[in-house]
Amino acid sequence: MSYLLRPATLDDAPAVTGLLNAIDLIEIGQSETDLHTVEADLKHPETDLARDSWLAFEGDRLVAYGLLWDESSGERIDIDHYVLPEHQRAGVLLLDAMEARALAKARENGATRAVVHLHLNVRPTTDTDLLRTRGWSVVRRYHVLRRPVDAARDLAPDLPEGVRVRPCATEADRMRVHELYQSSFAGHFDFQPRGYEQWLHDIDATGLDWSLVWIVGTDELGDAGFLLARDDREAMGWIRSIGVIDAARGRGLAGLLLRHAFAAFAARGRDTVGLGVDTSNATGAPQLYARNGMTVHYAVDTWEAVLDRP
Repeated sequence: MSYLLRPATLDDAPAVTGLLNAIDLIEIGQSETDLHTVEADLKHPETDLARDSWLAFEGDRLVAYGLLWDESSGERIDIDHYVLPEHQRAGVLLLDAMEARALAKARENGATRAVVHLHLNVRPTTDTDLLRTRGWSVVRRYHVLRRPVDAARDLAPDLPEGVRVRPCATEADRMRVHELYQSSFAGHFDFQPRGYEQWLHDIDATGLDWSLVWIVGTDELGDAGFLLARDDREAMGWIRSIGVIDAARGRGLAGLLLRHAFAAFAARGRDTVGLGVDTSNATGAPQLYARNGMTVHYAVDTWEAVLDRP
């Protein structure tokens, strides 16, 4: 069986979305990939599609897709890799190309090696035995959680005295959320510092409803945390990130923001809200979400390869 390999273009976004949804059906039992998400990935400012994207076709059928981007300007490189289960050889062809490009990119950045990360479902269509023989290993696990919401039950929480929640309504508010994001996530696994414009692209700000972004503060500390959500996923409302600065942790602010988001999504008519969490998060986030009724939808592993061959 022979495959045609070529780079992707923005015009390929519908075909890529179709492939990812076919893989979703196999891995989690339902399609959850939206076209706008794929389009945002293909527009990533740290990706040159001509050199950093790959499509593999069997005839006219897309059977594998890869994308590479560089947020670190150093040795850390990220890739996406998707392949239909019966086309592992196409997946190998993409991995060969992606590993070579990742090492070249890291060396362009002045690094001597590439530390490459890839996120895969814990039961992926990609052959994980093949990954292990190539030197890849699992270094982290994430859970995608979800919770049903109901407008009659999920009401906006009462605010304790001295605590306020405000919407992200101005450019100054957006810049403040960026600052809070950088501060609250700085100690987290695989955090990469991002400038404001880079961060706006990361969150696909052009398609973001900013009324679903809130800042929490206290009289004592001022602005202390944020929650960034979006309502453009077909499958569920989505909380992309929630963070509280170190000095404000342990005061219930994250739980307050979480319940505020549940109420907002329920009022919009949503019946499910989801988010992703690092299972090794040291700030207690998994326990917080469990206390607030969130359960595991599926799990994702971070695979890592260290490439330093001549």
